[in-house]
Amino acid sequence: MQYTLDPLSRFDLDEILTLIRQGKYFVLHAPRQTGKTSCMLALRDYLNEQGDYIAVYANVEGGQAMRNDVGEVIKATCDTLAEEMRLIVGNDSPYQLRDDVRNVAPASMLTSFLRLASERLSKPLVLFIDEIDALVGDSLVSVLRQIRAGYANRPAHFPQSIVLCGVRDVRDYRIVLSNQDIITGGSAFNIKAKSLRLGNFTPDEIRQLYSQHTTETGQVFEEECFPLVWQATEGQPWLVNALAHEVTYEMRENRDRTVRITAEMIYRAQERIIYRRDTHIDILIDRLKEPRVRHVIEPILSNSDEAVEGLMPSDDMQYVIDLGLVKKEVGQTLRISNGIYREIIPRELTWTTQETMQAQPQWYVNDDNSLNIEKLLLDFQQFFRQNADSWIGRFDYAEAGPQLLLQAYLQRVVNGGGYIDREYGLGRRRTDLLIRKPLTDGYGGPIQRVVLELKILRGDLEKTIVKGLEQTAAYMDLVGSVDEGHFIVFDRSGNKTWDERIWHEPRQYQGRTITVWGM
Repeated sequence: MQYTLDPLSRFDLDEILTLIRQGKYFVLHAPRQTGKTSCMLALRDYLNEQGDYIAVYANVEGGQAMRNDVGEVIKATCDTLAEEMRLIVGNDSPYQLRDDVRNVAPASMLTSFLRLASERLSKPLVLFIDEIDALVGDSLVSVLRQIRAGYANRPAHFPQSIVLCGVRDVRDYRIVLSNQDIITGGSAFNIKAKSLRLGNFTPDEIRQLYSQHTTETGQVFEEECFPLVWQATEGQPWLVNALAHEVTYEMRENRDRTVRITAEMIYRAQERIIYRRDTHIDILIDRLKEPRVRHVIEPILSNSDEAVEGLMPSDDMQYVIDLGLVKKEVGQTLRISNGIYREIIPRELTWTTQETMQAQPQWYVNDDNSLNIEKLLLDFQQFFRQNADSWIGRFDYAEAGPQLLLQAYLQRVVNGGGYIDREYGLGRRRTDLLIRKPLTDGYGGPIQRVVLELKILRGDLEKTIVKGLEQTAAYMDLVGSVDEGHFIVFDRSGNKTWDERIWHEPRQYQGRTITVWGM
C-alpha cells in the first residue's frame, strides 16, 4: 500500500514562503522517516515552478563518514551542491563554480562557492540543506560558520534563504570539537530566524490515506480500526504506512480484497511489525543505548519521583523529543510517543532476558485456552525471589528493573498467543498493563482481559495499596469488560526479608475483587 498526502499540505506553506521572501535563514526539523525529505523536494519543485527563485535541495549526509576532516567535508559539500544545482539549471556552469574555488582554503571554500553561485545565477538562490546534523564536530561547525559568514551579503552575493533540515533543531546541537571543547549549534548559527517542526499525520489524514486504498481496491477498513491505528502510531508517518502495508499486503489472507480489515487484524499487524524489526525499528532500538536517551526513558519506565519533580536534564529531554521517542504536550506529562514505541521499548530492553527465561506459555493455559494468571504470578514471585538481584543488574535501565523483569516474564508467556498493552508516563507513578488473550482462533471470538497495575513502593505500604486499588479499579473501568484485576507492588527498600516481601491476598474495592501481590 503506497498512498500519499500532498507534501505541501503538511506544513504552513504561507509561513515558509513569507520567511523566504523576507530573506530569512531557518530550520525545519522532524524525526527520521516522517516525510521531511519528500516535503523539501516538493517545496523545491514548487518554488522553481513559481519562477521567482532558483531552489536547490542537497543532502550532505555523505560528509558524516569524513568526521572531523574539515577539508574533505567542505569539498564534498561543494561537490554535492554543484551536482544538485546542475540538475536545476540544466547546464554544467555549477561545476565551473566548484572548480573556481578549489584552491580556496577550506575555512572559506563553501562561503566562496555560495557567493559565486548567487552572483552568477539569474535569480535569487534558495537552498535546502538536508541531514545537516549528520555532520559532526569541527566539520559541522565549519559549515554553519561559513553560511553565517555570507549571511549579510544576501541576496545579491549569497543565497536569499537557506533552510537547514535535520532531526534536531540547531539549538540542540552539542558539538564536540577536536580539541574537546563543546559548543552549541545556536552559537555557531545565530542567524536562525525560526525553527519549524514537521508534524505527524492527524487522525483525519490517516483516514484519508487508508481511504485511498479502499477507493482503489474496494477493501474496507472497519470503523473500529481507525482508533487503534491512531493509538498505535499517533500519526508517525512511517508507522502509519507500515501498518497499512502489513495488514493489506503482508498478511496474505487479506490480499483478497473482499476481506474486511478488522480491529483484530490491526493488532496482529502491529505485532508482526514489532517482531520483524525493520530499519525504522532498529534505529529506534539503537537510540536506547545512548546515555542522553536513557536519562529520559528510564524515569518514564520506572515512574521515578526524581523525574516527576523536574530533575531531568532539559537538554536531554528536548533531544529525545526531537528524536520522536517521547512527547510533551501542553498540560500533560512526558510520555512515550505512541503505542508501538511503548511496546518496543520494554520488549527490546528485556529481549535477552525473555529468550533465556524458562517460562513456557503452555504451563499457564487453562482448558478453555485462557491464561491462569494466579499460577503465572505465583511462579513469577518465586522467580523474582531467586533471580531479581542478578537479573535486574543486567539491565541498562536498572531503575526500571522490577517492572521490566515482570514484563519480560509476561511477554514470554503471551508470545504463545496474546497481547500486552502498556500505559506508563511521568507523573503517573505506576504502570498499567492489559493482557488480552483470544480464546479461539480467528477473528471476533471471545477475549480474556486481565488488568495488572505495577508500582514501586515509595512510602507507607498500606497507603500505597489503597491508592493502588483505586487506580487498578479505575483502569478496569476504562478497559470495560475485564475478567480480573491485580495490583503488584515491588518493595525495593532492602530492609525486609523475602518472606516479608513475598505475599498475595484478595482485596475488595467498590464491588470488585482485586488481588494484591507483594514482591
